[in-house]
Amino acid sequence: MNFIMEGGPIFMVPLLIILIIITILFAKGLKNNSEKTHKLINSISLFAFVFGVLGFVIGLLVALEDMSNANDIAPQVLAGGFKVGLLSPTFGMVIFLVGKLFSIILMSKKN
Repeated sequence: MNFIMEGGPIFMVPLLIILIIITILFAKGLKNNSEKTHKLINSISLFAFVFGVLGFVIGLLVALEDMSNANDIAPQVLAGGFKVGLLSPTFGMVIFLVGKLFSIILMSKKN
């Protein structure tokens, strides 16, 4: 769970909440499998991916602004910043893939 705080709680905590919502929808879909549940899981998981990318873009803009004001930046600091910046889109991508997997499982159970 350290990666959530490392990736920035402003974007990582909502992504974690979205993952919990998708898991609840999946459990609900196992009991009452409907097209609405499939669409909700797909839409919310896509939103998680885009939200994670938005976190990266905003973080990158802030980092570029800070770099333009700095005189000398070590490559290690830059690489560390990119690593931290890529945590939110990676987590969003994982949530997207989990949501798609849940949707596939629900579709296969429906037939």
